[in-house]
Amino acid sequence: MNFRWLLRAKRWAQNPPSEKQVKLFLVILAACIAIGLIEHYIGWPDWAKTERARVR
Repeated sequence: MNFRWLLRAKRWAQNPPSEKQVKLFLVILAACIAIGLIEHYIGWPDWAKTERARVR
């Protein structure tokens, strides 16, 4: 383990993020997971897909 990561962990333990920041992170994480699941199981509609460029 890198020494810098230990210092960063020490700072996080001494001064943890606020509850508002944790909630924001969890909302963003849930949105990303939801988008990934929709893409995997249902797929995207045609209007949301990009067209592949032709390679010559």
